[in-house]
Amino acid sequence: MQKSTKQALSFSVLIAGAVIFGMVVAGAVNVTPRTEAQRETPAARVRPVSVAVPSFADIADGAMPSVVSITSTETVKGSARRFSGPFGNGEDPFEFFFGQPRERRGQPRDEDEHREQQSGSGFLISEDGYIVTNYHVIDGAEKIDVRHNKERFTARVVGRDPATDLALLKIDSHERFLALPLGDSDRLRVGEWVMAIGDPIIFDKTVTVGVVSAKDRQGISADQTTRSFENFIQTDAAINLGNSGGPLINVNGEVVGINTAIYRPAQNIGFAVPVNTLRTILPQLKDKGKVVRGYLGINIENVDADKEAAFRLKSKEGAFVQSVLAGEPAETAGVKPGDTIVRVDNVPVKDTRDLIGYVSSKAPGSKVKLTLMRDGRELTVSATLAERQLEAAAGTDRGNGSTDGPRGKIGISVAPVTPQIRKSLGMDASVEGVYVDHVKEVSPAYDANIRDGDIITQVNGRTVTSTEEFSKIVKAAGKGEYLRLYVFRPQAKVSFFALVKIGE
Repeated sequence: MQKSTKQALSFSVLIAGAVIFGMVVAGAVNVTPRTEAQRETPAARVRPVSVAVPSFADIADGAMPSVVSITSTETVKGSARRFSGPFGNGEDPFEFFFGQPRERRGQPRDEDEHREQQSGSGFLISEDGYIVTNYHVIDGAEKIDVRHNKERFTARVVGRDPATDLALLKIDSHERFLALPLGDSDRLRVGEWVMAIGDPIIFDKTVTVGVVSAKDRQGISADQTTRSFENFIQTDAAINLGNSGGPLINVNGEVVGINTAIYRPAQNIGFAVPVNTLRTILPQLKDKGKVVRGYLGINIENVDADKEAAFRLKSKEGAFVQSVLAGEPAETAGVKPGDTIVRVDNVPVKDTRDLIGYVSSKAPGSKVKLTLMRDGRELTVSATLAERQLEAAAGTDRGNGSTDGPRGKIGISVAPVTPQIRKSLGMDASVEGVYVDHVKEVSPAYDANIRDGDIITQVNGRTVTSTEEFSKIVKAAGKGEYLRLYVFRPQAKVSFFALVKIGE
């Protein structure tokens, strides 16, 4: 019995040892299943990220003393004022922002002159009183009032640039102003915090916060002549009527954009002009009062996969030449449709924005070297830039108050037919004339069925190819006489005569 007991105990110890040994071996080779507590969850694999939320109150405290309120005043006739909206389409800003016409309670009749005011925002960029705002805030203004803290100043326009919708103002004081530093909009990242400050509606010094929703937004404006300059910053920081011209600020308190417009059908989709655009044109605004830009005379597009394959290109980088204007610098230099410009003066051209920005920054008369890809080969040509006529056209008939020009005499503003307009309207190269930029609703031109976007090709049987030529003919017409305008309407692809009678 004792012997049997000893054998049993020995056997039990042997089994227990074997079990323990097996568990150790299994654990070492990772054979044993893990318990629920041991299993690694997806959350355990996510690395924690520490996010530092900036002090928006500190940013606002530092920036608000440099933000100003702007009121521009213009004498207009009745309700015929052409509101200069951020998209250049001449609609009432209340209708643009809120989607319905404002009520016309107490407004004077069309034959009565009255003062019309438009409000916006701006910000100081120097201690001696230089202010940046939007061009559409001060367009056509006879007087510009600036409210800074509790003081009021009368500002003068130093420079304006309709193409980028920017303007430079100046106020004078014995005191030094607090200026906002300019940042670098090229370094902005989508998702980065930004702050908008301005005077929306009647609520001065309003601060809104959001993020950079997107960059390089294009095709926003209704004005075909300015679309090639668009590279808006999109943000969800709330922008409303009156915010135009105010600063968009990063977490370092630096201006990265100039708040310009919103997208009406949506909520919190706003757009700002990048501050680097301002940096580029600021010297010319100060010295010349306007921006003079170089011009090649080509229609370009970005390279897509089809163009890359069909034209045997090495990559999707470059500016593809769709068409070349006859007699312009690009044609003279030997550029042909189907070429792809990959470098300008040894600066890489990754897309159309690079080429437009570089050429526009050069003075007319400058020479640029263009490196092209043609039929799978690389070649280089040299072009002497002409002057882009956008700015000259913008100021010709719109805000000068003349009664014997086209705007004052028949209620029409015209501009040259640029490559951008021709392309957007799908016009054949053989169509020449002047582009109808705007028609006043109460005017002889409107009564004659002329509308925005029409092309006037002839006046009294004479072909017109420039705004100067058109203005000269209109100016020479006497009261009671008829102007026989031959008009091409690109949307309908039809031409017709418009008989415009000069007012008695």
